[in-house]
Amino acid sequence: MYKKYLIHVTLASMTKASINDVTDTALWVASYRAEETERQDALFLDPYAKLLVGSDELQLAHRTQGSRYTAWSVIIRTCIIDQFIIKLIAEGIDTIVNLGAGLDTRPYRLNLPANLRWIEVDFPNIIDLKNEKLNLVAPQCVLQRVAMDLSIKDERNSFFSKISNESKKVLILTEGVVPYLSNEETSSLGNALFAQENFSFWVTEYYSPEILNFLKTPKRIKQMKNAPFLFHPNNWFLFFRNIGWSEKETTYFVDESLRLKRTPPTPGWLKTMPTDASENNKLKEMNKYLGFTIFQRS
Repeated sequence: MYKKYLIHVTLASMTKASINDVTDTALWVASYRAEETERQDALFLDPYAKLLVGSDELQLAHRTQGSRYTAWSVIIRTCIIDQFIIKLIAEGIDTIVNLGAGLDTRPYRLNLPANLRWIEVDFPNIIDLKNEKLNLVAPQCVLQRVAMDLSIKDERNSFFSKISNESKKVLILTEGVVPYLSNEETSSLGNALFAQENFSFWVTEYYSPEILNFLKTPKRIKQMKNAPFLFHPNNWFLFFRNIGWSEKETTYFVDESLRLKRTPPTPGWLKTMPTDASENNKLKEMNKYLGFTIFQRS
């Protein structure tokens, strides 16, 4: 999100099993949501994902290393964030700002208050694609899209200030954004958000050190070389607390998957466990590694 990646492929031509830049990960994630929608036991329905991605690009998800586990994690995180949004709407938020919105379609597929203001921010190519593909679909709320490079701090901060002044209680959503930022860039973003007094909540991921190490396997690094994971804090929650954001609630992926009866595939970083380890022990080991968090102003 903060790197000025060269957008050198069109969505129609993207059929190779690689990530060309950070915006391509939007295709990756939407592909999994499209596949989920076609399951008989689908945990949610996103009929717009396939419309945005196109049939050919669904191959990207299949050919990416770790795709079974990644597919599961994308689906579970989608369910977690959906619940967070509904819960925070009940707590009075009137504006949602989705930074690095990608091909998310929540303003269309969730049951939202008609007067809720939803603002999507992303690079121009993503915004243009969504405007074109979804122009005949009516959102459930008041939807606005903004093309912006958030690394341009003056423009970003002016935008944040305007939204804060026009709102009473704002939720910031960064789904799949923070891991691609450096520690310094995440700190800059967090401070900029905290500077706006009406920015009340921030929903973003939690990755443990074990997950971050798994994402640095040679094959993974090669495939993600144009969109590497850069955020490596020594203590995830302390890092956010130091820039003004304290943990309100965290839902871990395994807890959610057990609730939804969608058992996770065993990822590579658990293969070192003893072969006689029970499935329950494996799930307990996994549970502390990955989640999503609602942060609130400290």
